[in-house]
Amino acid sequence: METAYLIIAVLALALVGVTVLALRAGQSKPDESAERLAAAQAELAGRLQQLSESHAASQAQLNRTLEERLDGVSKRLGDGLNHHTEKTGKTMKELHERLAVIDSAQKNITELSEQVVSLQDILSNKQSRGAFGEIQLNDLVTAVLPPSAYSFQATLANNKRADCLLVLPNPPGPIVIDSKFPLESYEALRTATTDAEKTQAARSFSADVIKHVRDIAEKYIIPGETAESALMFLPSEAVYAELHANFRNVVEESYRRRVWIVSPTTLWATLNTIRAVLKDVHMREQAGVIQTEVLKMLEDVGRLDKRVGSLETHFRQAGDDIKAIRTSTDKITRKGGRIEEMQLGEVEPDEALAPARPQLRTVE
Repeated sequence: METAYLIIAVLALALVGVTVLALRAGQSKPDESAERLAAAQAELAGRLQQLSESHAASQAQLNRTLEERLDGVSKRLGDGLNHHTEKTGKTMKELHERLAVIDSAQKNITELSEQVVSLQDILSNKQSRGAFGEIQLNDLVTAVLPPSAYSFQATLANNKRADCLLVLPNPPGPIVIDSKFPLESYEALRTATTDAEKTQAARSFSADVIKHVRDIAEKYIIPGETAESALMFLPSEAVYAELHANFRNVVEESYRRRVWIVSPTTLWATLNTIRAVLKDVHMREQAGVIQTEVLKMLEDVGRLDKRVGSLETHFRQAGDDIKAIRTSTDKITRKGGRIEEMQLGEVEPDEALAPARPQLRTVE
């Protein structure tokens, strides 16, 4: 645009210069000067007109180009803003969802912390701790064995009440499971810092477990009523691991007393083994029943075979009788035919009354 304006200004100055020169030259020749001035003015006017039109067209094209580019830039800017808005909205939505998940997890953590505190309160009480072990024992047994294979709080002949009595066939016979949880002595052993404290806590823990083993052996192993062994259930894998790792003397004492110490994991395996044994016994019992029924069925088949043979004999005799009847009917028919022929005079009386030839009977 600045170049076009500069060209117009130069042409205007040229027009002014030509006019001045024409005026100076017109002082000697007025007519020629006027003609030249008019021609120059006309030529300059045409060029100015052409330049103005060209400038107007260029200006219009430039305006259109600028508008198109502005429209393109506006469209790209609008699309970019929309895309950015969508991404921002999606990001905010995901952020809200994650915050909701975090809030839910925080709530679960808070509830779990409260439950842990409640569990600590339960375990701190001896009676509540015993109930906790019995409930865990109940859940394990009922989840693995059929109802006919166990009994909770069963009373034995010595009036002792067992936490759980496994009803097994002989051998081995009924087995008692008693739940024990020496938590105080275990916690003292775990929190001991000095050597003296550790030694004292180890002695206390060992004494508590051995006392439980002896009590179970005396109360729940009854000759003629229960099996020759019993199970002591520890509802804590940590206590079980500590016992087998560092208190071998206690484990050997339980072996001598025939009291097998089990944890939730080992009790689960033991119960599954018992379940397999019960299934095998049941299958053997059912196999005996099946064998008895098969023998009875074979006897029925033998009687059926005899009856079929008898029926076959009756059918054969009936066939022989039918053949004899058929022979008799044939004779009667022939005699009737001869009598009819005699009445019609086709045969002689002596021939008609002649006895029929006897037929031989085929014996099968």
